[in-house]
Amino acid sequence: MSPNPGNADPRAADQAVIDRLTVGPGWDADAEARLRARMVDQAERDHLLDVAYRVIDSPVGRLLLAATPEGLVRVAFDCEDHDAVLERLAAVVSPRILRSPQQLDAVARQFDEYFARRRRVFEVPVDLQLTHGFRRTVVTHLPEIAYGTTASYGAVAAASGRPAAARAAGTACATNPLPLVLPCHRVIRSDGSIGRYGGGTEAKQALLAMEGAG
Repeated sequence: MSPNPGNADPRAADQAVIDRLTVGPGWDADAEARLRARMVDQAERDHLLDVAYRVIDSPVGRLLLAATPEGLVRVAFDCEDHDAVLERLAAVVSPRILRSPQQLDAVARQFDEYFARRRRVFEVPVDLQLTHGFRRTVVTHLPEIAYGTTASYGAVAAASGRPAAARAAGTACATNPLPLVLPCHRVIRSDGSIGRYGGGTEAKQALLAMEGAG
């Protein structure tokens, strides 16, 4: 027996239309935007949207921003492969994930202000479900490193309650799910060299230089 069309998921129908709109010369950006907004509204009304995301441009490349109802859950650099990040979010957080730029307007605005040097501290709610244990302890201490300053991995380990765990503090910074907001780029090696960074060494150098710490 064929499925009853009256029971079809309207979001699936909308996505099918979007797929047609975004393929070939007949692509209509305005129509796509309206349909995507309709999908988001429907998902919110049905309590089916657990993760909203958008991509923004920045001086250090395109950044993926993703948020749950609790707060910002992920910031990812281009070099991390945004598609792979979204797949992991779908697997670990929820498969109910949808591009919804308007949901992240306030967050995107703070990033714009930061890169324009008009903001030194991010004031956004965060969701730390992607980090655990000592790593979570470390990243929660990162905002204590003031704009324009740096701290060593050892100092961050000590502030997190484990002075001998500099290497573990480095791992926590490397796996920080919210770079920039939780500023792991301000953590450097004890010899003054900048160390590794999830967004790449050049991005870390650029951020420190922008803040006046490089």
